[in-house]
Amino acid sequence: METFSKKEKEKARQKKRKDKEEKREERKANAQKGQALDLMMAYVDENGNITSTPPDPRKKRVIDQEDIQIGVSRQEAVEAQDVVRQGIVTFFNASKGYGFIRDLQTQESIFVHMNGLVDAVGEQDKVTFEVTRTPKGLNAVDVKKVV
Repeated sequence: METFSKKEKEKARQKKRKDKEEKREERKANAQKGQALDLMMAYVDENGNITSTPPDPRKKRVIDQEDIQIGVSRQEAVEAQDVVRQGIVTFFNASKGYGFIRDLQTQESIFVHMNGLVDAVGEQDKVTFEVTRTPKGLNAVDVKKVV
């Protein structure tokens, strides 16, 4: 004797098999074998967009090989700022070993790690520090408490 759930599972299997067969037949009917090469080609226009039409040879530009620059363009030298800055520690977590200093001149928040400390600091302490640039942003080093 078959139970209700067995009958339902068998119906689902039959439906799945039927759907699969219909999809296979549809793919066979719509198959486009042997397309011409020019129908399969894609071109890139002068703006970098992909298109199906080939570029106009009259619009071709000649580029000198020496003009091509690979890599990061050179940046202008940043003018030297005050080496020693003053600020206030807005946050410092001694257990995790990091915090932030608010620069009094620029009002920007600068990250400080405990390795950059000369004196122990706490929140709302006035400090002097130097700034180094890292890939993640500015870091305060040589941080000293103002007495």
